[in-house]
Amino acid sequence: MRNFDFAPLYRSAIGFDRLAQLFDDAQRNDAAPSYPPYNIELIAEDKYSITMAVAGFDRSEIEIESERDTLKIVGRRQKDEIQKNYLHRGIASRDFEHRFRLADHVKVVTASLNNGLLTIELVREVPEAYKPRRIQIDGDNLQLVQSQAA
Repeated sequence: MRNFDFAPLYRSAIGFDRLAQLFDDAQRNDAAPSYPPYNIELIAEDKYSITMAVAGFDRSEIEIESERDTLKIVGRRQKDEIQKNYLHRGIASRDFEHRFRLADHVKVVTASLNNGLLTIELVREVPEAYKPRRIQIDGDNLQLVQSQAA
């Protein structure tokens, strides 16, 4: 069962046509690269962390780029000038490129590299204009909905 019917969603939702594209992309990427291994952690309600094991990579060999709804992490190893003769080679040192789809209003806050672990902190910051508002009928001005926590 690989086909999804989004017709019921389109009957009651507007602007979710991107959702179908996300599902299609996810199906095509079933063989997503597993190198380097990584964790995605939910730290708080609107805070996330990606931790990626990049042993052997220097800061200058890793590029992190955030553009609209995509976070791209690229690792390009510099070639060794000295040819090494390995008896056993268990540490991978190949180049990699990882892309993560970001939800609306998710931004990269910090990135750090410690002990071979690349940690990227993300946060969702919803602008005031996108927060819920109560609309008065025949009213001239809009009033923000009071949060229950306040």
